[in-house]
Amino acid sequence: MSSAAPVPVTELASSAPTGELVAVCRVHALLPDAGAVGVTAIDKRPVDGPVKVRRLGLYADVQADRAHHGGEDQAVYAYGEDDAEWWAGELGHDVPPGLFGENLRVRGVPVSGAVVGERWSVGSALLEVTQPRTPCATFGRRVEEERWVVRFTAANRTGTYLRVVRRGEVRAGDAVTVCYRPEHGVTIADWFAAWNGRGEAPDRAADLARRLLAAHLDGGTTLSDELRERAEIAAGQRLED
Repeated sequence: MSSAAPVPVTELASSAPTGELVAVCRVHALLPDAGAVGVTAIDKRPVDGPVKVRRLGLYADVQADRAHHGGEDQAVYAYGEDDAEWWAGELGHDVPPGLFGENLRVRGVPVSGAVVGERWSVGSALLEVTQPRTPCATFGRRVEEERWVVRFTAANRTGTYLRVVRRGEVRAGDAVTVCYRPEHGVTIADWFAAWNGRGEAPDRAADLARRLLAAHLDGGTTLSDELRERAEIAAGQRLED
């Protein structure tokens, strides 16, 4: 794989998009859960003061089901304030920071609309967009909404997972600045919609998959293992890098 230098977003747009970190959330308590693990760490709540961001996520945060959550490609989960406000209208109640199990609640920059591989400067940390959140039964039990997994999928307001490129500290009120945006242009929402509807629109899914795989080979984007595997399925090809 080549080591192409990241292109600053200011070379692709008139100015770097900047938003705000509304809240930093980490696990409040492990809760009993009907799933195979028996407990869940989805109960995230805002914390005061600076929080260290390490390779595997926020200091003092945990994942109960590490077979399906966590790891370097899912170190931090961010959700957009605009998406939360939309859900509040749909659900008829507030969606406070942490309710969806997110670590970061962000205002002013697209989250579900982030480009795969774009980088955010947050506090002294540097984070990279990796893949959408796929809803699970635990999430459905958390929000106590009928057919939540189907509903959340159809809404295509998934938020995004992030990997930690540079460790640092973050706190509520920090600026969130998009400092790098890959040229392939495939967003989290683009990919999630195409992957989940690929049986109905296989050409769309294949096109996005080929763009992502090409960017991965060029070195401008490092795909998560999960997204790469799915892109290879959609494109009908396997990478040899």
